[in-house]
Amino acid sequence: MSTESAGPGLGPEPESGPERGPGPGPGSEPGPLCPEHGQALSWFCCSERRPVCAACAELGGRCQGHRIRRAEERAEELRNKIVDQCERLQLQSASINKYVAEVLPGKNQRAVSMASAAREQVIQRLGLVRSLCETEEQRLLERVHGEEERAHQSILTQRVHWAEALQKLDTIRTSLVDMLTGMDDLQLIQNEQEIFEKTEEAEGILDPQESKKLNFNEKCARSLLLTQLWATAVFGSLSGTEDVRIDERTVSPFLQLSDDQRTLTFNAKKSKSCVDGPERFDHWPNALSGTSFQAGLHTWIVNVQNSCAYKVGVALGQLPRKGSGSDSRLGHNAFSWVFSRYDQEFCFSHDGQHEPLQLLRCPAQLGVLLDLQAQELLFYEPASGMVLHTYHASFPGPLFPVFAVADQTISTVH
Repeated sequence: MSTESAGPGLGPEPESGPERGPGPGPGSEPGPLCPEHGQALSWFCCSERRPVCAACAELGGRCQGHRIRRAEERAEELRNKIVDQCERLQLQSASINKYVAEVLPGKNQRAVSMASAAREQVIQRLGLVRSLCETEEQRLLERVHGEEERAHQSILTQRVHWAEALQKLDTIRTSLVDMLTGMDDLQLIQNEQEIFEKTEEAEGILDPQESKKLNFNEKCARSLLLTQLWATAVFGSLSGTEDVRIDERTVSPFLQLSDDQRTLTFNAKKSKSCVDGPERFDHWPNALSGTSFQAGLHTWIVNVQNSCAYKVGVALGQLPRKGSGSDSRLGHNAFSWVFSRYDQEFCFSHDGQHEPLQLLRCPAQLGVLLDLQAQELLFYEPASGMVLHTYHASFPGPLFPVFAVADQTISTVH
């Protein structure tokens, strides 16, 4: 027999005596007796997983040599398990309630808001070229509506799912509490399997997880046709082009800035007359515009026909200016987004990631379109009307037009 309990008649007797056992609770009916010995079932056989009497556990009894425990100890263990499980269920229910009350409404509101913004963006752009793209407008609006409905239905499905989960958890918890408060020791032991099944069922209900299916997909509002027509319309209106001038304080000593602050010329030798300052790039041949953009739609054009090595794009004001490392090299850090050319190779670069671009010819001019409402950066060739590259991102702050040139000259156009 296990040393956990020597059982009746073997070793020291328990303080209350094994024959008496825990007995029924106050005011309850006497429990059933052992069918073999007619004694109270005050002990629990861990080997056979059932209550037994003192005679069953004694020398010569059917449970001789088995691990024996007092029935009230086993019942107390089950009570503790129920209490622990109820606490876990309460915490899980609170977590799910918070998810349903706080996260899902926010998801729904964001989906509606983003759908509205996408719808407005589509309508505004198509308004510029209405005669050419009425069919495209209808198609895109249906896609936006369909995506909004999909997101909304996904959220509704989640609501239903978690409502059912909460109801199931509440039912399980109520049942366990009823067992805890309404059963005596023996009944608890006899219903151990049911307790296990209910606990297992509750553990099968997982906590809510983040899912992309609950988010509105902005890509549904994108269209190559729309982007091409929209860019053509924007750049076709010269009145909408920004007058971008370069900030002399930022110009690298390897560059020379024209008097009108529009043209940058590369010099292989570092200028000794250039006064250093905190704003100036001291190694890479870079320069920033004197104007930044924080909201709205902005376009500018750069003459690049004379250069075989340049970079044009946007950068954050906190772009480092000093040293030869990647943190101040355009396109090699998280602070800059640039279109670049090196000989006959073109690419778009950001944060050290370089995406090769297949161009049929070298553009003489490069148009830059920055739509901060849509969080979109677009590069365009005005002569052919061709969109060269588009990039969508959540830009974290005001953006400056940025330039680099390592061969001859480039200049802004107004």
